[in-house]
Amino acid sequence: MCEVFISADPALYASRIRSVRLHGVATSIRLENLFWNVLADIAGRDGMSVPQLCTRLHDELVAEREGIDNFASFLRVCCGRYLALQLSGGIPRDASIPIGSLNARQVLATERRSLAAQGARLCEVPRTLAA
Repeated sequence: MCEVFISADPALYASRIRSVRLHGVATSIRLENLFWNVLADIAGRDGMSVPQLCTRLHDELVAEREGIDNFASFLRVCCGRYLALQLSGGIPRDASIPIGSLNARQVLATERRSLAAQGARLCEVPRTLAA
């Protein structure tokens, strides 16, 4: 099992600091290259650059939550959710379909169903233990 993970290209888990301007203020964000790659995929779907995506995510998060404790962690979670939503079918894998064109409520409903199904599987008693 571990070979699948430890054979990853070390460049993917090397971190890189990028400077992003959030409303004219230069902000440094440190993420692993894998996350920068996923953010580039997300941004590209909607015709944005990574700094533009970061600014938009920042602004919408501040508007919704009125503050940000750890923006880099938030970006990592965004990447994980993006990939998980692709696997569950909430976000099409076809990169030519902009995320902005998707119905957010339907995407989130897909995520809830997927999480509920995972929870149900976690609660199942394996047959070997039930006997």
